[in-house]
Amino acid sequence: MTAKGIAIKATVRLLPTTESGRTQPICGSYRPNHNFFGPDNIDMAIGFIDLPDGVEVHPGESIECNILFSPWDRLEGELYAGREWRIQEGHKLVGIGTVLDVLG
Repeated sequence: MTAKGIAIKATVRLLPTTESGRTQPICGSYRPNHNFFGPDNIDMAIGFIDLPDGVEVHPGESIECNILFSPWDRLEGELYAGREWRIQEGHKLVGIGTVLDVLG
């Protein structure tokens, strides 16, 4: 972890509209809630998913991307290759993330 945060490479899979209710693609800077502690836990990490210009990810699609999490002591030990977590908008589950690599 640095003063700027924790950077990872991950796969982000948006759930289909029928499962999440999300109807629009994500693009540019997307800052959803990241829940590592289960559906009933309200502790959420702040993570910044910045997609390249012109790239959109529609519901039901996946993308490999870098994510920068704001520094948070609770994330220590939670980020490792293969770790999955919930991507939420408020309390609504819209996607699943999978850590591919923790970046230096």
